[in-house]
Amino acid sequence: MIGRTGHSILLTVVDRLSRLTLIKKVVQKDSQEINKGLVELLGAIPKEFVHSITPDHGTEFLHLDEISERLGVTVYWSDPYSPEQRGTNENTNGLIREYFPKRTDIDNYTEQDVEHCQKQLNQRPRKVLNYETPYEVFFDKPLHLV
Repeated sequence: MIGRTGHSILLTVVDRLSRLTLIKKVVQKDSQEINKGLVELLGAIPKEFVHSITPDHGTEFLHLDEISERLGVTVYWSDPYSPEQRGTNENTNGLIREYFPKRTDIDNYTEQDVEHCQKQLNQRPRKVLNYETPYEVFFDKPLHLV
């Protein structure tokens, strides 16, 4: 997700089964920064849970073959101009826009703001998950919120 100035962006990774969402603020929209962000995000997940990545056709994803080899994941490419083929990610980006509206400068947000958004999304019950949270589905644990 690109901010107003186009400098900092939000890199989002969404698990298709559980809808668990990982978000990272990346200072520049280039393939080197994106790859570094993906390694950081996906490195936090046990390898047996990460099977594939389906990016859009942005130039920032040109060198995903490095990530594919490094993490042992398959990269699937959606057709150009076909966001419907990545529906879960597009829907999640819409939810993220509740916290970071369009035309806002991502540079003005802190890492804590990004972490807060991620936590809120992962603790939000979803109809598609039978009103469980992404956290509960991904970790197969009930979430006890106080």
